[in-house]
Amino acid sequence: MFGRISAIALNTYRESLRARILIGLAGVAFAVAFYSIIVGAYTLHNGARVVSDLGVASISLFSIAVAVIIGATSLYRELEQKTIFPILARPVRRGEYLVGKYLGTLLTLAVFILADTGLVLLISAVLSGRSLALVAGAGAASLAALGLAAWRSPLLRTYGFIPWSAVFLVLGVVLSAGAPTERRVVLAGSALAFLEVGIVAAVATLFSSFSTPFLSALLTLGIFLVGRNADALAQLPVKYFGPQISAAGRALSRVVPNLQIYVPPRPLLAGEVADANLLVYLGWASITCVGWALGLLSVAAFVFKKRDFL
Repeated sequence: MFGRISAIALNTYRESLRARILIGLAGVAFAVAFYSIIVGAYTLHNGARVVSDLGVASISLFSIAVAVIIGATSLYRELEQKTIFPILARPVRRGEYLVGKYLGTLLTLAVFILADTGLVLLISAVLSGRSLALVAGAGAASLAALGLAAWRSPLLRTYGFIPWSAVFLVLGVVLSAGAPTERRVVLAGSALAFLEVGIVAAVATLFSSFSTPFLSALLTLGIFLVGRNADALAQLPVKYFGPQISAAGRALSRVVPNLQIYVPPRPLLAGEVADANLLVYLGWASITCVGWALGLLSVAAFVFKKRDFL
């Protein structure tokens, strides 16, 4: 079973990597990371903080966009091109296929987040006093190694980005040692962003199991927006909205994942809150992510199993 799921996940990753929209979003995300340097230049001794805050925000925003697009279109593309039929004709359960598609989406998102996080950390390293030549040389060397590996092995032209993104992140972590607070903010924010997209991708997988890409993306985006405002919906004042709307807001906040826990205030990420432990917070956020993902995928697998492709 794990072999079948892994094969489907790697194939999903390969197909996602070829999507032009993913390349475009990655380019825009990296451009925003460099643009944060310009924004930080207009602040007084706060350039590193601007880079880390804007970098974390861009990682969260663009990873959500990637999760919605890939999650909503990947399964439909298989159905439209009829490539799903020879796969399901083999001893592959529909639930296994759906889980493989989800894990492939997560793998794509992990590579995207690792690379973007590494870039933000390298920029923070330069702003913290690290030599520009050293940082640029390390980044260029990693890209050169990736290019050489891809030239030597056709397989690494696709899957080489997986180890490269991890190495790129490690370079950022090591070289940004001179800015420990900003490094902590970026790493914690990126980890929470990955957990959040884990839920969003599961939501997109659920909707794509029975709907069209446009409707799946629209519904997923709606769940995301409601989840990001779950706390506000739970506290709608009766005085201004009335008892019916206030009760509806509380009910809605209980049936959607509370995604606000994945965008906490900066003091918590920076370790400036005395009575809060960041590792414990990340642990509970991880448990919440796994719980929602398992529940959503279980429903998606049930719906997809009952679906008639004819």
